[in-house]
Order: sequence, then C-alpha cells, then structure tokens
Amino acid sequence: MRRLAVICCAALVVGWLLPLLVAAAAMAHEVRPAYLELRERAPGEFSVMWKVPMRGEMRLALRPVFSGGSNASLPTVHIVPGAAIETWTLNAPALRGQMLTIAGLEATMTDVLAHIEYLDGSAWTQRLTPSEPSTTIPVAESALKVAGVYLVLGIEHILFGIDHLLFVFALLMLAHGIRPLVKTITAFTIAHSITLALATLGLVHVPQTPVEAVIALSIVFVAAEIIRRDQGYHGIAAQAPWLVAFGFGLLHGFGFAGALSETGLPTTHIPLALFFFNLGVEIGQLLFVAAVLALAAVARRLPLPLPAWGQRVPAYAIGSLAMFWTMQRLAMF
Repeated sequence: MRRLAVICCAALVVGWLLPLLVAAAAMAHEVRPAYLELRERAPGEFSVMWKVPMRGEMRLALRPVFSGGSNASLPTVHIVPGAAIETWTLNAPALRGQMLTIAGLEATMTDVLAHIEYLDGSAWTQRLTPSEPSTTIPVAESALKVAGVYLVLGIEHILFGIDHLLFVFALLMLAHGIRPLVKTITAFTIAHSITLALATLGLVHVPQTPVEAVIALSIVFVAAEIIRRDQGYHGIAAQAPWLVAFGFGLLHGFGFAGALSETGLPTTHIPLALFFFNLGVEIGQLLFVAAVLALAAVARRLPLPLPAWGQRVPAYAIGSLAMFWTMQRLAMF
C-alpha cells in the first residue's frame, strides 16, 4: 500500500491537481457554475434570476440570449459572496421552442444550469457547457431529463473536488484490508448523504466558509494519523477508520450541499434532483476508489523498491497540501 500511495500521489498531482493549480494561479478561468432561473408569474411574463460567478470584483462576461421576440425590464444587481445576482422581468409569450444561448460561455471553463418553471406546473432544466452553449427550450420536460442532468453534476463535482478525493485517498491509506475498507467507505457515504440532504432541504444551516476550512483540516488530521500509525502509535483513527470517516463525512456533506446550492435546485423536482446528485457523487467516488485499487494491483507487480524516506512522502504531501488549503480558506473569513 505504501508503494501504491507514492504512485497514486504522483497520479493525483499530474492528472488532477497540477492542471487545477495552474488554472487557479492564472485566474483565467472559473469552474463554478452559473445559474439561470425563470419563473412564470403571469401568462408569458417571467421573473428572471441570473447568478454569475465572481472572483474578487471580477465576474464572468456571460449573458443569456433568447432567439424569439421578448421584452425585458432593466436588471437589478445584487452582489453576494462569490457571485453577482441579476433579477429582471421578461415578457416572452412564446418562450417554449425558442433557442437559449449563453453568450460568452464558449470562452470559459464553467457550466450554466438553466431552469424554467411555468404556470401550469411544468418545468424544464438543462445544463449548458462551453462546447454546447445553446439549446432549444422544449415544449415539455420530463423528470428523466432532470435526473440525468443532476447525476452528471454529482459525478463531475466529486471527480473535480480534489479535497474530497484526497480525503478518500487518505482513508484508503489508513484502512487495511477489504472489510475495514468497505466499512470506511460505507460510513463516509452514509454520513455525507445525511448532511447533504439536511442542508439542501434547509433543515440545517451551516456557514460555508468555515465548513470548507474544516474539510481541509480533516485531511490534515487523517494524514497525521497515517504518520503516527507508521511510527507505531495506533490511535482511534488507525483502529476504527470508519468512525473517522463517518465523523468527517458529515462535514464533507455540508461541502457537497454548498456546491449544490450554488448550482440551484428545480423547485418542482427537489427530491429527484437531490437523489440523483447524491447518486452521482457516489458513482464518482466509487470510480475513484476503483481506480486506486486497480493501481494497487499494478503496484504489487512492479519491482519498485522504495527508500525508507520515500514511504513517508505521500502522507506528508497530503498533509502539507491540506494545511495550505486550511490557511487559505481561513484567510477568507
């Protein structure tokens, strides 16, 4: 497992972490989603909410454009942490069948989630991407479409959530054997599913900034426990990693809920969207675990002797990166 840890750390840095760090350092792109919501208040009259990500005082130059004839009032702008929110009224008697385009989306790395609710109770949800910045608003929308959109969002969120992946990877290093591994991953899954549902449904409210800082600190804790275990000290984390996974999994669930709240939920399909987003997170997590286990099988067959100091590198690397995230997020208070 130690040989695997070295290999996987290198894979994480090269395959996932390095590109994201380069993009963040350049500050040239934004990966948080934008959100467009239209609600029909009277026949052909819609209240519009347009939420665009911001970094500092800079915002993405994105604008929704409808192909058909429509009249819009002057927008009102509100600035909230990390985003600019515009609201206005749109008169579009023939909105169904129009082409919706997010102007400027092709020059970014973000997505846009569009959601429309009609007076008759029907709704439509669609995800637009830089490669597909336009779509046709259909006459009717199915629950199956909503499920597919949020399933993909959940998978993408976990696979691009480097802090969550690093925590799962650290848990894999801590848990020895198939049975402890299954218990640990199951405990993490149950825990973050609970808090994701509670926070998304508005039953529990937790400030997002301190949650993100504590999530990073949870990775530091697990990395420290790996080092202590290798030094001969077997604390609660080494003896019962599932307990640590459950406790910190509750925090990670609040992190997932924060990402989902930024994306937005369709009012008419909240339980469905929540379920499939969480299912997508689990699928992405299992894909990551499967990839790590596959690398483990390969690593066992490689004649790759490691020096004594090399075996300690993964835990120190994980802990150092997580501590950097902790300080960075604390500075945002």
